[in-house]
Amino acid sequence: MRKFYLFCNMGMSTSLLSQSMQEAATKYKLPVMVKAFSFTEIDEKIKNDTPDVILLGPQIGFRSETITEKYKQIPIGVISAENYGMVNGEAVLKQAIYLLKTFNKK
Repeated sequence: MRKFYLFCNMGMSTSLLSQSMQEAATKYKLPVMVKAFSFTEIDEKIKNDTPDVILLGPQIGFRSETITEKYKQIPIGVISAENYGMVNGEAVLKQAIYLLKTFNKK
């Protein structure tokens, strides 16, 4: 089972997106678990349960460089404002899968 973790300011708006992503994963029978958290929990979550992919909400996208430097072993991406605002779980799920597949090929 792959773990995709979403982080935003409070974790509330990403919880809707994580549900939509989980529904898309279930629809396509993908072994994926999607969870959303507040950005303040990122260090604790990664320390206790390392995810396969980290996605940041667009409102904290400016932190991606720092987070990528800190967690070099995990693929990290920023969700587009469009997909985030439209709660397009399928598109964001595709983004997470793409990050996972291409991460070790860099």
